[in-house]
Amino acid sequence: MTYLICTTCGVQMDENITRDDICPICTDERQYVNPNGQSWTTLSDMISSGTYQTTVTEEQPGLSSLVTTPKFGIGQTAYLVTGTKRILWDCITYLDQSVIEEVGQLDAMALSHPHYYATQVEWAETFEIPLYIHEADKEWVTRPSKRIVFWSGDRLKLADDVVLHRIGGHFDGATVLEWTTGDEGRGILLTGDIVRVVADRAWVSFMYSYPNLIPLPAVTVEEMVAALDNVRFNQIYDAFHKVVVTDAKAAVARSASRYIEALNGKHGVRR
Repeated sequence: MTYLICTTCGVQMDENITRDDICPICTDERQYVNPNGQSWTTLSDMISSGTYQTTVTEEQPGLSSLVTTPKFGIGQTAYLVTGTKRILWDCITYLDQSVIEEVGQLDAMALSHPHYYATQVEWAETFEIPLYIHEADKEWVTRPSKRIVFWSGDRLKLADDVVLHRIGGHFDGATVLEWTTGDEGRGILLTGDIVRVVADRAWVSFMYSYPNLIPLPAVTVEEMVAALDNVRFNQIYDAFHKVVVTDAKAAVARSASRYIEALNGKHGVRR
């Protein structure tokens, strides 16, 4: 069976998509179709090209990053949490035998939102694990699988030290992962780009569309921050390997305040 992969977003489709089709992820206003036109590849073509490599790097005890070089698709980072269970957070497209051997056993994987679905079914079926996606984003699943678990509500405990929180924003089912014992027990939040670390690493931001620069409304940002009220974390790791190394919860609060002030016209120069 051939499953095409969009080269712009890196998401794998089901068998019904052909090379004449346009990627349904990229046609949404939060993403974009390549101005040079739609193009497709397959995982087997990527492997046989000898071009790509996915590297697993320890970031700190119990947390490793997975990055593909050269950049493919959106270029996000996935993370492996090895606490009481081995859980893959978010997904990258490139998977070969060397990656399988380096990652080793997995117990589950969970996704922040549809832009990082990548080859999630390949991963779940290869490692024979459940794949957790919030039910609010069910319509965006481009390759169905019995491995997918659509969870509901705003909180799901995956392990003694790992909790998923649906906070919305970028997508209806937008989810972050709380690792309670990370950072020597101070707590780590893995956010994809639901909460994105910016160039000044003491701050974060929130967007409806990053490539098209569409902001979220103030009320949505307020709701996102409120959803994190009872979540304890000292660090944030986002989908692009950026980290708030300390006092991350305060960074989220002050960033939300600045964001809302900007939407309300406090920042900027008027004529």
